[in-house]
Amino acid sequence: MHRLSNRSSSVSALLRYGGALRRDAALPLSTSYSHLVGENDTKSRWYSLLGSEKSGSVNQLNLKRDLFLGKRYESTVAESSASSSPPAEKFEYQAEVSRLMDLIVNSLYSNKEVFLRELISNASDALDKLRFLSVTEPDLMKDAIDFDIRIQADKDNGIITITDTGIGMTKQELVDCLGTIAQSGTAKFLKALKDSKGAGGDNNLIGQFGVGFYSAFLVADRVVVSTKSPRSDKQYIWEGEVNASSYTISEETDQEKLIPRGTRLTLHLKRDDKGFAHPERIEKLVKNYSQFVSFPIYTWQEKGFTKEIEVDEDPAEAKTDNQDEKTEKKKKTKTVVEKYWDWELTNETQPIWLRNPKEVTKEDYNEFYKKTFNEYLEPLASSHFTTEGEVEFRSILYVPPYAPSGKDDVINPKTKNIRLYVKRVFISDDFDGELFPRYLSFVKGVVDSNDLPLNVSREILQESRVVRIMRKRLVRKAFDMILGISMSDNREDYEKFWDNFGKHLKLGCIEDRENHKRIAPLLRFFSSQSEEEFISLDEYVENMKPDQKDIYYIAADSVNSAKNTPFLEKLAEKDLEVLFLVDPIDEVAIQNIKSYKEKNFVDISKEDLDLGDKNEEKEKEIKQEYSGTIDWIKKCLGDKVASVQISNRLSSSPCVLVSGKFGWSANMERLMKSQTMGDATSLEFMRSRRVFEINPEHPIIKNLDAACKTNPDDQEALRAIDLLYDAALVSSGFTPDNPAQLGGKIYEMMGMALNGKWSSPPSQFESTQTQPHVLETVEAEVVEPTEAGSQK
Repeated sequence: MHRLSNRSSSVSALLRYGGALRRDAALPLSTSYSHLVGENDTKSRWYSLLGSEKSGSVNQLNLKRDLFLGKRYESTVAESSASSSPPAEKFEYQAEVSRLMDLIVNSLYSNKEVFLRELISNASDALDKLRFLSVTEPDLMKDAIDFDIRIQADKDNGIITITDTGIGMTKQELVDCLGTIAQSGTAKFLKALKDSKGAGGDNNLIGQFGVGFYSAFLVADRVVVSTKSPRSDKQYIWEGEVNASSYTISEETDQEKLIPRGTRLTLHLKRDDKGFAHPERIEKLVKNYSQFVSFPIYTWQEKGFTKEIEVDEDPAEAKTDNQDEKTEKKKKTKTVVEKYWDWELTNETQPIWLRNPKEVTKEDYNEFYKKTFNEYLEPLASSHFTTEGEVEFRSILYVPPYAPSGKDDVINPKTKNIRLYVKRVFISDDFDGELFPRYLSFVKGVVDSNDLPLNVSREILQESRVVRIMRKRLVRKAFDMILGISMSDNREDYEKFWDNFGKHLKLGCIEDRENHKRIAPLLRFFSSQSEEEFISLDEYVENMKPDQKDIYYIAADSVNSAKNTPFLEKLAEKDLEVLFLVDPIDEVAIQNIKSYKEKNFVDISKEDLDLGDKNEEKEKEIKQEYSGTIDWIKKCLGDKVASVQISNRLSSSPCVLVSGKFGWSANMERLMKSQTMGDATSLEFMRSRRVFEINPEHPIIKNLDAACKTNPDDQEALRAIDLLYDAALVSSGFTPDNPAQLGGKIYEMMGMALNGKWSSPPSQFESTQTQPHVLETVEAEVVEPTEAGSQK
């Protein structure tokens, strides 16, 4: 034993020494110790360390020497440490209670007024628990007490009292539920029901996080809980303060404060929050958050009734009455209001969305809409439905009769139009596109679900698969509702809807590619054959020519501009209908849809327009005939145009300026120029390709063709081409870069055309007096063309 212990101590000393050597020398693993000390020195040091250790195997010696020299044996050391290391100790997280309470009070909830929602939800859970347990334990209901929640506010002293007739708590339950933060008695109760296979699907238990009670400290600096469980003969008081890390529990001895069953919460409000103790505010909060809790909620309200009381007579009037003894005396009275305090039912226990849709009338839906959203007009349509499967929820959606004034909801998704309830308790109406996309933000309604993923404060809807499925189904139901309006026999209903919310659906064409097939049938436009009434894409497709392959459109700033554009000439001759996109968002919306019922959308203001009547031989002949003129015009215009082509869309205009196939149209260029944050670089890039198309049948083009063949350097012909381009620029919807210069060109041409056309020639008498020698010259100039004409 002695020898074994001696060896162990030596090895441990060697390990310590070797470790120190490695730390001090910091040698790399490949470095040999013999470079630093001699072999003899190494042996002498080795034996001096071992002392009486003179025997041992060579392998052990080598191992010890290698350890001394700083060599590493990873597997051996790991095995050694694993076998000799002590077991790991387990520690519990230590929560600083005061800090945790501070987080709950100041960081968990964004709005103080939700404290009443949380406390009413706890009271509702207590009543629900009693209802469940009484099925198997009838003795719990031995006291015939109604199930209700009562709230009394003392505005003078800043005290709110919330009393329920639920299950109550024993002393141990007070310690477990209120003494342990984030332990939910409701969640524990549900788990016990589930384990015993007694949990029904129809339960309204709300609590799940175990922090709802502590929301009382949002507004109160002291909370007193007095509770009586039917399983206990005693009533206990729990008392806690907002900044304290401890609480007290005592037995209730005051006979006046004893309750037969349930819980009474007394909130002593902070100085700044005493406004919550007004009965009117309590009533408002109950109606907003807990309107549809399944148990009646009574609030202590001031009421009054009118009655007649006698009034003492005025002495002067009494003297007058005595003078007339025959007049019959009548007692004078006045009406006064007698005030008193009493309990008033504040909530409705049966929400409309939980009722069978077959039993709800249209008037009921309209009344609920007006009351919930503070509207005075009836909605255009409503949809009441229940969704089951992966996600279960009930909902009622409405289409408002008009768009709200004073704000643009298209750019503000937080419209507070969707009220979210979880187990009939109002959660929030402030969403940022979680339940509805931005373009459907005008839809109003309520959504109630039992298993939504909420955060601890129950104020924020967390992103999850459940929310995405719910959003998808709500959007689908909203489209079905709008489609129902469009298919109504009353066409004015959908016209009213389109005037108010048409831009929202067009925005949907841009933002929601997945629902293009649902949005497209709902779109409406003016057209070349319907300038007064909107038509749908279905109506356009029905009116298409048998050989028509595409849906034609033109974007302009008004119907009048669209119907007078030169792009429309050939299509009007062929009786081809063209959609007029006169709203700024129309063109972008159509470009995002791209096609409808396998018909592509084609902009008639862009190059390579195919009207389905191409005659390649004729086109080839015309191009050959005008090839010189095309090159001449292109050379004259230079970089202003990308190319000059023969047009197949003109019949009465001499020319037109069309956009490139992938560039901006004239309308889009105008809109982009008007943007405050427009990018001049992209504007130049997108507008760079413009094609100048000419009509070979027009007299002006024929004259220019003749000028090209006879005198291509004629200045008047070149000026005519320049002016022709500017005129095409304006008539095609583009904005000239220099309007003043264009005006000057027009004035110059007008001056040449109108020179002396309406001016009267000078009389013979005036000519004789002023310039007698000019008369012959004038007569000669006038006679010459006359004589020439008579000769021809």
